[in-house]
Amino acid sequence: MPRSLDASIHQRFSSRFGLILSALGIAVGTGNIWRFPRIAAQTGGEEGAGAFLIAWLIFLFLWSIPLIIAEYGLGRKHRSGVIGIFIKAMGGKFAWMGGFVAMVATAIAFFYAVVVGWCLYYLAQTVLYPLPQDTETAIQIWDGFQSSGWPFLVHLAAVTFAGLSIGKGVRRIERVNKILIPTLLIIVILSVLRAVTLPGAGAGIGYLFRPQWNQLARPETWLQALTQNAWDTGAGWGLFLTYAAYMKLEHGAVKNAFTTGIGNNMVSILAAVMIFGTVFSILQGHLGMADAQVLEVMRESGPASTGLTFMWMPQLFARMPLGSILAVLFFLGLSFAGFSSLIAMFELASRLLVDTGIQRSRAVLIVVGISYLLGIPSARNLDFLSNQDFVWGLGLMISGAIIAGTIIKGGTAAFRSDLNAMKNDWKLGKWWDYIISYFIPIAALILLIWWMFLAITQFAPGEWLNPFNPFSIATMWMQWLILLAVLLLFNNRIVRRMTG
Repeated sequence: MPRSLDASIHQRFSSRFGLILSALGIAVGTGNIWRFPRIAAQTGGEEGAGAFLIAWLIFLFLWSIPLIIAEYGLGRKHRSGVIGIFIKAMGGKFAWMGGFVAMVATAIAFFYAVVVGWCLYYLAQTVLYPLPQDTETAIQIWDGFQSSGWPFLVHLAAVTFAGLSIGKGVRRIERVNKILIPTLLIIVILSVLRAVTLPGAGAGIGYLFRPQWNQLARPETWLQALTQNAWDTGAGWGLFLTYAAYMKLEHGAVKNAFTTGIGNNMVSILAAVMIFGTVFSILQGHLGMADAQVLEVMRESGPASTGLTFMWMPQLFARMPLGSILAVLFFLGLSFAGFSSLIAMFELASRLLVDTGIQRSRAVLIVVGISYLLGIPSARNLDFLSNQDFVWGLGLMISGAIIAGTIIKGGTAAFRSDLNAMKNDWKLGKWWDYIISYFIPIAALILLIWWMFLAITQFAPGEWLNPFNPFSIATMWMQWLILLAVLLLFNNRIVRRMTG
């Protein structure tokens, strides 16, 4: 690899604590607070969502943690950005595979920054103005926001802060996460304590954990659990690959992977307890809704999955004592969660440019500028944002399979032996070989086939070959194939640039 003029690539996390907090910053994002409770409600049965939680926890150990171990090991060994890791691990002709993994995460960053901007706007809204008392007012606030220039301004604020956070390399990233993540955890715990003390909150919490065992016989329960786990933890995104390049040798890959994955899922559970308890308490206790009606509110995603978070939660906070304070904490926590993940996405993209010899300061400016410009369509049009979420969210399944394939090509047993040779780490058993070699590739294939079936039968019936339908198979394949064609066409040029 070329010798970069930028000293930031030689930086390391100062401590395991700083590494863990930064890794939790990758894992803990809006998917924990914004997406997880809604998916639990949608996948749960009439009696409870506990079956979904069981499947979700199983996939933590069958998908997320094994992939995080792989990413930590690859990144620590090869000390490069995502594409550089694939060149070193698999050879130059496979640089396009690293490019696909990197570009999927980067494409997500373009619209993810828009969502972080929404969180910032609602944080300011809850601080400066009264909370909405009814659905009509909540919709007016949302529609007024979307029809104004604010989405573009808060999107600019989000990408600017993320750029500043990575400007000096991993040392600044570590310092920022040492503030963001502990503060976020304190906010979540305070919110949970308030939620569980609400009258009637026990009904919602009981529904969340009560298993309806026949739900485990439904393929959708397992497939939704796997999809959510990939979103929840960030496994297979290439983000852990990037941060692992800054790990010290004594920072154990296996131990840190388990800590990251389990810590992330604990935050998801706490967020779900807070939201289920709050929603059931207010909608049942204050408005007299039945269980089915409450679940319908939680399941209805609204435009670009905004319904529960941005339209209903402010109303619910308005109906509880000290609700205004809790609303501020909720959107502050949501903003912090979004920023911690966005920072990792920006670092992934910036490190790719630094690996080509570009100075970090210039690389960060390029990433911030491109992210803002390519995020404008999502800020302007919710259908476009939903399309990008659909296309590149599914692309994560391919990314996970590609990372597993990298380990398989080099020899799974040999890679595990290298990890086990490291001191101060947990030993990895042969179970990991089987998961990486068989389960993850097969699960990714099944998941893709299932989502394509849903696109044909539910998302875009009759229009699944229309590339301009935001949820068709055609739009997904068209965008993937364009990206792959560009990467394959420029594969050799990318390798020359990366290797000097």
